[in-house]
Amino acid sequence: MLNSDQTEIDLPPTHSESESIFSDCGGGRTGSAEDAGGVGLCAQSRITEPGEAVKKDLQHLSREERRRRRRATAKYRTAHATRERIRVEAFNMAFAELRKLLPTLPPDKKLSKIEILRLAICYISYLNHVLDV
Repeated sequence: MLNSDQTEIDLPPTHSESESIFSDCGGGRTGSAEDAGGVGLCAQSRITEPGEAVKKDLQHLSREERRRRRRATAKYRTAHATRERIRVEAFNMAFAELRKLLPTLPPDKKLSKIEILRLAICYISYLNHVLDV
């Protein structure tokens, strides 16, 4: 444990000697710990685990703002795009299967999705009518 006079000398330096330890925090007074109203993010990251500093920084944000920031990451966007692609492919396959079950002239006629749905409604109504008679 270090007292107030000791510094963490045994840690390998990550900055050149001309740079301050906190130069990545904005250097001057802007963005410093005093401006934030307590221990700054850079000082926290040296004391706590790396993930905790980010969590503490995000705690003051609203739920919606945290969601927006999470969704803005490249990893999230890539995963979302992959899920959406899989969903659209499954949707299109379901329409293709439904299309195969519907009678049309000519049988290989290309139908839009709305045409497939309307034809399916009409065909179901026709089959109900046939069963009722």
